Amino acid sequence: MTNISHEVQRPPAAAAAWGAGSGTSAAARLRQRMPTLDYLERAARRRIPRFAYDFLDGGTGADIGVARNRAALDGVELVPRYGAPGPVRTEVELFGTRYCAPIGISPVGVDGLVWPGATKLLAKAAHKARIPYIVGTLAGASIEEVAALAGDCTWFQLYGLPGRDHLVTFDLVRRAEVAGARALVATLDAPVRSKRPRDLANGLVVPFRTTARTVGDVAFAWPWALALLKAGTPAFANMAPYVEPPATLPKTAGFVQSEIKGTFSWEAVKRLRDAWPRALVMKGIMHPADAEQAIAIGVDGILVSNHGGRQLDAAPAAIDVLPAIAAVAGGRATILFDSGIRSGLDVARALALGAHGTFCGRAFLIGLAGIGNAGADYVAELLTEELQVAMGQIGAPDLPALAHAERRHRGAYAFQTSGSVS
Repeated sequence: MTNISHEVQRPPAAAAAWGAGSGTSAAARLRQRMPTLDYLERAARRRIPRFAYDFLDGGTGADIGVARNRAALDGVELVPRYGAPGPVRTEVELFGTRYCAPIGISPVGVDGLVWPGATKLLAKAAHKARIPYIVGTLAGASIEEVAALAGDCTWFQLYGLPGRDHLVTFDLVRRAEVAGARALVATLDAPVRSKRPRDLANGLVVPFRTTARTVGDVAFAWPWALALLKAGTPAFANMAPYVEPPATLPKTAGFVQSEIKGTFSWEAVKRLRDAWPRALVMKGIMHPADAEQAIAIGVDGILVSNHGGRQLDAAPAAIDVLPAIAAVAGGRATILFDSGIRSGLDVARALALGAHGTFCGRAFLIGLAGIGNAGADYVAELLTEELQVAMGQIGAPDLPALAHAERRHRGAYAFQTSGSVS
């Protein structure tokens, strides 16, 4: 995605992506076979083991939250406007850095389970597309390795490790600063471990335990098996320095299980604000009162997210609480969004409802699982092109214009209480 502006009158990039049949190049053939994320997902299901697909696709409980995110996004209507065709521009500035599109890569813990070597592939894709990548605390490569690949597209997601007065937490903060991460994204929405029945039924634990069933799964997923041979076993690379040598996977996994609590008190957020000199973003906020609390502490960004439906099955769809949180922020913080993004049209929906940028994790991993190492590059191009098409139909030449698009959002959440849990 090197071109960030396209004439609205003509389809973006390869015409074959939108139904023309004359393309003969490998890229054109790929776009004909995989025109949307749904096609990629069907391919992914065939190419990776069932336990990996269930981990990627599943949520918590009965997967109601995952379905709710999808239904809520589909329910947002955008009114097309015509008569003023012109170039469509998707560039956005977030926390002082210019990106080619308001689309970023969300953190996914143990991403190498879905596609071996995923972390470094995502970092390379972010750099190539000039979009932000929030590398996770539990990613398969370290913050230092990712920053070397992604440059100023690197953001860092932080879980809480409260032991020894957050000794490891603040060392991770130090490492992210030295590595040059543009934003620190502290996660609030994992105060306890959620129950994920599909993972439990598959016996999915770290380190991975081989059974006759998993061997059979892998045998039928030979593209994944080959990728594993090349990339090696998934690891918690950021945690290795804090484990007594040798930092074997069982030792590191045990450290993760015992030390990571996954959230922060508001007092800890204040300490993060004092320690971190760049943009501080709070991830997982779903209530306007929590957004107000975070802004009062001095955070720079709010990432509205229900963890992709993977934490609380009764939680509202993230898109339904987005307008209320954007209204409370009132321009005092940058509003970001994730949970359920599967197309450029979904990106347009979120931007029209108050977000300044959007993120997705599943979509990029589906790309890797569906077509291999180039999959994340392809998803970045796909989502951006779809966003450009949506903007052209809406008559929005740039993102500020998109923010003022006529829309109908019947599912917008009406909050009944103003209090917050401290």
